[in-house]
Amino acid sequence: MAEPKGVTVFYDERVLNHSPDVNAAFLPGRLDKRVRNILSGLNVQWKYPEHPGRIRAIIDLLEREPVDGVRFGQGKAASREQLARVHTTSYLDYVFSLRNKNAWLDVDTTAVSPGSIEAAEVAAGTAVAAVEAVVSGTTRSAFALVRPPGHHAEPVRARGFCLFNNVAVAAAHAQAELGCQRVLIVDWDAHHGNGTQDIFWADPDVLFFDIHRSAPFYPGSGGLHEVGAGLGEGTTVNVPIPGGSGDLAYLKALNEILVPAAEYFKPDIILVSAGFDAHWFDLALNVSYDGFAAMTEVVQALADRVCDGRLAFVLEGGYNTESLAHGVRSVLSVLAGGSAAQPRICGMEEVDEAIAFHLSAFTDDPPGS
Repeated sequence: MAEPKGVTVFYDERVLNHSPDVNAAFLPGRLDKRVRNILSGLNVQWKYPEHPGRIRAIIDLLEREPVDGVRFGQGKAASREQLARVHTTSYLDYVFSLRNKNAWLDVDTTAVSPGSIEAAEVAAGTAVAAVEAVVSGTTRSAFALVRPPGHHAEPVRARGFCLFNNVAVAAAHAQAELGCQRVLIVDWDAHHGNGTQDIFWADPDVLFFDIHRSAPFYPGSGGLHEVGAGLGEGTTVNVPIPGGSGDLAYLKALNEILVPAAEYFKPDIILVSAGFDAHWFDLALNVSYDGFAAMTEVVQALADRVCDGRLAFVLEGGYNTESLAHGVRSVLSVLAGGSAAQPRICGMEEVDEAIAFHLSAFTDDPPGS
């Protein structure tokens, strides 16, 4: 058993108030007509995939199967000043004007309901709370259990179910207020974190590492040669991988690209945009629960070496509630001091079992000889 480590899950139930209902009356206009036209062509009843049940499933599992060493901390709302470090004034004005309304924000079906703006403020603020706790030393590591997710949100645009870029807000806060000059952001969501990349594209003090399913998978960005620009050239590291890639591909990328990059960069804190839609239940990639645990072990060991263990996770995607909940729990188990099992190629264990069962039928040797 590894040395116990304190981990705090930061959560605020106000994030459950974001609940777009496509059957509700939305603000009329061109965007509403375009989205309704798209949805009508699906020939199925479409429901908003990023729903409160995602968080409820995680909480329910942690109550039924608690992890020793995990405690809960209270989230909070982000201030406008904190949000304005990564989003433009005009964008914030627009989003705040939608408070207590139903509206589409983007043609990719990003929407808000009456409680969404407060939920988004709390999601970003809870990521800030997690970073503050890690930097202050009140917890060894932290996990911000938040929604709506954030890594698709750009400085001027909501995208991919994301309103504010939670991990970017937390990173900018760490730089502006907490004395962290250099920040490493690791994004292992199945989808590329286009918003985070855009925000820090020319920033030499933020190293953004993103492993994701390659284009044309949404959002279509994150090519190998997208490496940043200006002073930030080289501080964006994209690892696009094909659909079906799993544990071994992720771990090879982390060990052979992320680790040397981080050791060279020497961050003051590591943030993880932790999406769980890379699990095979979400049908995009092929990562297992053991894979998420092993990835956590790599990042945790890296944090111990380069930044005194300062490590904070921020929830991103994951839309199958079973794999989402168990994926989060596997991460927390390692952060709390547990060990990760060595991931295996999917199906190999079952094949080995079948070999042991069947092989004796095809030999002249008597059973047990």
